[in-house]
Amino acid sequence: QVQFVESGGGLVQPGGSLRLSCAASGSIFSIYFMGWYRQAPGQQRELVAAITGGRSTNYADSVKGRFTISGDNAKNTVYLQMNSLKPEDTAVYYCNTYPPRHVWGQGTQVTVSS
Repeated sequence: QVQFVESGGGLVQPGGSLRLSCAASGSIFSIYFMGWYRQAPGQQRELVAAITGGRSTNYADSVKGRFTISGDNAKNTVYLQMNSLKPEDTAVYYCNTYPPRHVWGQGTQVTVSS
């Protein structure tokens, strides 16, 4: 089993930036099939960005051009750089494998508001 600890969230104004981090521990871990997900109040959890099979990445249409997923396998850490944030990006952000196979962590709250 792999455990995830997300951090880096906070309150930011529209147009601002945040960098989220996801530290993984436990069983054999590879950043090469990892994803960032988010869940807004009253909505289902959705995939935001994923690293697939090496350096390939894919993004939800709503964040393309604004968010960037990356990872450091030596540090067992995955990052999500979020730029040009919008109020609709407000959610709790989680990481997990892609597709998700492990227990979800606590997530990190991102609030975009003026």
